[in-house]
Amino acid sequence: MPLPYDIKDVIEEQIPFSQTMNLRKRHIGPSCELFFRSDPIKIIRGQGQYLYSERNEEFLDSINNVCHVGHCHPDVVRAGQNQMAILNTNSRFLHDNLVLYAKKLTSKFPEKLEIVFFVNSGSEANDLALRLSKSHTQSEEVIALEHAYHGNVRSLIEISPYKFAKGYTPPSTVHIVPVPDTYRGKYRNDKYTEEECANHYANEIKTVIDSLENEGKKLGCFIAESLQSCGGQVIYPQGYLRKVYDHVHENGGVVIADEVQVGFGRVGSSWWAFETQGSDLVPDIVTLGKPMGNGHPVAAVVTTKEIADSFCSREKEYFNTFGGNPVSCAISNAVLDVIEKENLMKKAQENGDHLITEFKKLSQKYDIIGDVRGWGMFVGVDLVKDRTTREAHTSPAKFMVQRLREEKILAQYDGPYCNVLKFKHH
Repeated sequence: MPLPYDIKDVIEEQIPFSQTMNLRKRHIGPSCELFFRSDPIKIIRGQGQYLYSERNEEFLDSINNVCHVGHCHPDVVRAGQNQMAILNTNSRFLHDNLVLYAKKLTSKFPEKLEIVFFVNSGSEANDLALRLSKSHTQSEEVIALEHAYHGNVRSLIEISPYKFAKGYTPPSTVHIVPVPDTYRGKYRNDKYTEEECANHYANEIKTVIDSLENEGKKLGCFIAESLQSCGGQVIYPQGYLRKVYDHVHENGGVVIADEVQVGFGRVGSSWWAFETQGSDLVPDIVTLGKPMGNGHPVAAVVTTKEIADSFCSREKEYFNTFGGNPVSCAISNAVLDVIEKENLMKKAQENGDHLITEFKKLSQKYDIIGDVRGWGMFVGVDLVKDRTTREAHTSPAKFMVQRLREEKILAQYDGPYCNVLKFKHH
């Protein structure tokens, strides 16, 4: 496919690498993280599954779960360019793009999830989800999973143990329960069956709910990624989410499914990762982000009419200047079209299965690979010092990420022990 620009011109327009670094050090906050901090890569363009450096090095991108249908997909680029040339404006005017995209988006969800609030980032989406829950239940009591990450605003840092500073104590309204990790968690698959693991982990939520009831309090919500990403690509035992949803609903609480990282068909078998635990499983609120605009900043909250009406009756008015603007909706609509037209969910399932199979073959050869887990294009390789104790092995993960980079493959390690290789191809 011919490129709409001259590569030589793009390279020549760049300022020197050293100048880029100096300007970043001078003007960008030191806490703003870079991949490969000690030896960062200057990326100047992308195409399909590849990223290109200022030296025109080609890297296979398995680190970036934002450009969902490939970098600079022509259909997505064209949709944004065309709408930008016609109109972009405050979302408080009527516009067809917003309502038509909302109709198309909700058609991918269970029927009762029919109302959409458009925002600009996953953090905004999760923050709004908490507000919706509070308005509907009149409770601020939140249950979240250990190692979870839900965003970078204060309300989300408080429920994101992944970001807890050493010695940090969350508010008394935040209740952290064990992540249902059957490999390294509290209840492991070397001691319990999958069903037993699901029951034990779900009972941790029931214990918190019972404790709140004994104190005369009511649960507001349970929030969790449908597959945990930053915690180390954790795949929950089958039956876990169903049991948790039942416990929460029996107490009058709301279930928030965070699909910011794992949604839009990444799992291959379904549009949303919560459906991996049952096609009839329905949360009350779903948050969307990262891949929704293929790199364009757009996100959303999808919920029920009942919860949306509760929010309206108590907060009266909600508006978001850029949320659901014509350009964002045009781009997001194009992303959905590409996923369907190019059959990307089927490809995610096939390629993910192949990747997992090949990693499992390697695990038979190398004892350092303790576990290979994943669903579709959401894959983790857990590195261990000892397969029996399952003690995490951190240094090889860092080494392998560096070696992969040398082979022009960009990957990442994560998890509470920084020992899980993450692969999030698009």
